[in-house]
Amino acid sequence: MQLEVRPDPAEVGRARRWARSRLAGSGIEADEPLAETLVLLVSELVTNAVVHTGCPAVLRLSLAAVAAEVATVRLEVADASDRAPVPRCPDGDETGGRGLALVDGLADRWGWSPEGAGKRIWCELDRCERPEAPEASCSGVAPEYEGLAYGAYEAV
Repeated sequence: MQLEVRPDPAEVGRARRWARSRLAGSGIEADEPLAETLVLLVSELVTNAVVHTGCPAVLRLSLAAVAAEVATVRLEVADASDRAPVPRCPDGDETGGRGLALVDGLADRWGWSPEGAGKRIWCELDRCERPEAPEASCSGVAPEYEGLAYGAYEAV
């Protein structure tokens, strides 16, 4: 499944809606932590492509069979820029520059590779039906990051 994205910031919202509809069609409920995390990752990667390249991009979603106990969801964004993604360390007052840090913290795996004259940035989230033990996490969020967003919002 793929969506062509124009170089317009308004496309980020369209990409999120598209991803939600694809997840719903695959049996992943909108309120599952995996779906919420994936939509955030779509938002970050599509925003990076639109803002930093000024060129069209292609968003791809690959969903493994949901019937499996563990399934992997792969998200890819291909753009026409050959510049490598560079994680930044913005200071507390900057409003941007945290996208790749979020991807790194929320995805089970991520990376990038050259593609034609441009590049492809990808990330993967693992899903399981239900954790066996309360401390197990199959939400797509690494255990050390569980609750991080809640805590950050709470402090504001």
